[in-house]
Amino acid sequence: MVQSINTKALLTLASVVRRPSLLVPHVSLANISQLNYAALKEQCGIRAVIFDKDNTLTAPYGMSIHPDASRGLEDAKSVFGDSNVAIMSNSAGTLDDPEFEDAKNIEEALGIAVIRHTEKKPGGLDEVLKHFEVEDPAELCMVGDRLLTDIVFGNLYGMLTVHTLPLCSGEDNRQDNKVASVVRTVENKGLYGNWFGGRYLVKKKPAHKFWRGQAECPLMIQIVTQDQQETKEQEL
Repeated sequence: MVQSINTKALLTLASVVRRPSLLVPHVSLANISQLNYAALKEQCGIRAVIFDKDNTLTAPYGMSIHPDASRGLEDAKSVFGDSNVAIMSNSAGTLDDPEFEDAKNIEEALGIAVIRHTEKKPGGLDEVLKHFEVEDPAELCMVGDRLLTDIVFGNLYGMLTVHTLPLCSGEDNRQDNKVASVVRTVENKGLYGNWFGGRYLVKKKPAHKFWRGQAECPLMIQIVTQDQQETKEQEL
């Protein structure tokens, strides 16, 4: 699928320049399997979860769940129910997706809805609220690997935002949109790089209506691998 220019992201740059904290996620994780979905629902007032697709759930333009994201997607569906978990992509489900064929294929493969929307992230709020039948965006959690689209979209409207690193790199990432790949690298180095601007921004994390912060309500869980479990058992 050929993606058209994301004019909404370009227009939103002015807001980001004025409010650079829009780029700062509430939580940063390696992948979606590190997110505590039970705490999201029970302690943060979250009613539904929105996932980006490429490099968040699947390899770029892939149709199968990535191994590192499989547990996270299943946890989200178990806690919130399939109808309260959905994908919002800047390719599938947009006007770049003729007759929404890619959206339909993804829904069949992953078992959750792909939200149809005319404006690309950071636009598309009305379609999201309508899909989940939610009036307050603060009751939504946006999860994705792009700061300028996924995280800015969520922060603009008061959602709880979770940023993940891209699932694929190197040869595994060969199908990724080249422009998106370059911009993502710049975004991540700008925010997480060891320089005064990045350190300053991280301290400007936006507040959320319900979440009390990582100290009072940790949202990251530690994944124990089979090798780590065996090592721990041997030590005992």
